[in-house]
Amino acid sequence: MKPSIQRSDLGRLPDGRDASLFTLTNAHGLIAKITDFGTIITELHVPDGRGNLADIVLGFDNLEQYLKGHPYFGCTVGRVANRIAKGKFTLDGKNHSLAVNNGPNHLHGGLRGFDKVLWTAVPHSDVSVRFTYTSSHGEEGYPGKLDVTVVMTLTDANELRLDYTAVTDQPTPVNLTNHSYFNLAGAGDILSHELMLAADHYTPTDPTLIPTGEIRPVQGTPMDFRSPKPIGSRITELEGEEPGYDSNYVINGGGVSLAFAARVHEPRSGRVMDVHTTQPGVQLYTANYLDGSLTGKRGIVYQRHCALCLETQHFPDSVNHSNFPSVILHPGQTFRQSTLHKFSVE
Repeated sequence: MKPSIQRSDLGRLPDGRDASLFTLTNAHGLIAKITDFGTIITELHVPDGRGNLADIVLGFDNLEQYLKGHPYFGCTVGRVANRIAKGKFTLDGKNHSLAVNNGPNHLHGGLRGFDKVLWTAVPHSDVSVRFTYTSSHGEEGYPGKLDVTVVMTLTDANELRLDYTAVTDQPTPVNLTNHSYFNLAGAGDILSHELMLAADHYTPTDPTLIPTGEIRPVQGTPMDFRSPKPIGSRITELEGEEPGYDSNYVINGGGVSLAFAARVHEPRSGRVMDVHTTQPGVQLYTANYLDGSLTGKRGIVYQRHCALCLETQHFPDSVNHSNFPSVILHPGQTFRQSTLHKFSVE
């Protein structure tokens, strides 16, 4: 099969602009569908052990449902992914206030983050699309103009690769990631998915999911996925009110070059997803707040724990913790982030 890209109309935005859908197919028949609205990965079809394809990401059938609002299905989140405490930080002696949209905190770029804008998109090769967006100075409270590029590639090695770059004209925090919800079975819950994380430590949080600043060993806790185990095996042992995992893990050797971060194996289908990233952390989130109020593709009602997210990232609230890897981008520098999802069967 010859790799291909097809572009089609997805629908019209309230401001009259049209959103497009790009369908990427690789030499083995894997299919990724991505829209320039929020650079959302709307579908990802991957074979099981018998060669049968299934769509393994959550999402909707049409643009209208995405416009109504959703919990960041498949999108690029930024300017800063994850949480910033009380939406405040100080940079070069100046205090900045951001939109507060998650309890007392700022989450995933604010009220109108990168997930809710129309990106400029062009085919980049036979198997990739290049998305660009300019975030203006002051957008959601962030300083500086930020020019962002995301290249999404579906390779013939059965990899979905996401490459991010950004440049700024003023010092500003940047932490970009993708927020796809994965279910390697294509339906049901993910509690029997077997997960391995290359992480000896995690960053514990307060009740509003802001890191305390501590970097704590996972050993002896329900946070320990250093060897493969079902996600649901110790989920009831988690402390606090959170009904599942929503924690940042510190990747062993992460933050320098493309490093192994995670492996997910779904026993019934045999599907495997390996995640590599240049980022120092990864957020494990088990769709704790899906409650049956959203109906997605193929009429599937999305319930709690019906998917998991592995958000490769700098640590949450890094801008307020000097002991965390810095998220500050300066003029003359280029932010770079690469994450690779490799699919196989066993």
